[in-house]
Amino acid sequence: MATTADFKNGLVLRMDDQLWQIQEFQHVKPGKGPAFVRTKIKNVLSGKIVDKTFNAGVKVETATVDRRDMTYLYNDGSDYVFMDVKDYEQFSIAPATVGDGARFLLESMTVQVSLNEGVPLFVELPVTVELVVEHTDPGLQGDRSTGGTKPAKLETGAEIAVPLFINTGDKLKVDSRDGSYLGRVNS
Repeated sequence: MATTADFKNGLVLRMDDQLWQIQEFQHVKPGKGPAFVRTKIKNVLSGKIVDKTFNAGVKVETATVDRRDMTYLYNDGSDYVFMDVKDYEQFSIAPATVGDGARFLLESMTVQVSLNEGVPLFVELPVTVELVVEHTDPGLQGDRSTGGTKPAKLETGAEIAVPLFINTGDKLKVDSRDGSYLGRVNS
């Protein structure tokens, strides 16, 4: 059990026999009336985001979430297979649980997997990943000084928008949360 004073981003609550993760929270003390906590919570299994308000001091049941570092091994055709780096236990995780970050997964990449009672809840990739451009059209002469972009296919198969000066074979730093180009990596 936790009170609203214990709220923090990432805390997983058990409400109505479902697991909800706190995305954002804000303690509000209005001039009139009692204090309350305004939250944005995400259903761990469905991904649905809901705004919920709690009265200050209310006790809420928390779920035990075990966060483990795991190495991505391979995709077996239907699921993604990860291995716990401590005890070498392997987990097959469904694409829906891995989420949109799957398009930036490289073999032997270390990620953080959150488990509740042995069931994988979600997979967190590092915020930035370094990937090689597999294919992109060459930029046109004279276009390099403008702020234009072009599509580039990365080694994982993901397509992102990159500046015109990026060439095939360049190693890029990419934000795994939204797929945005962050810069070139000097190797």
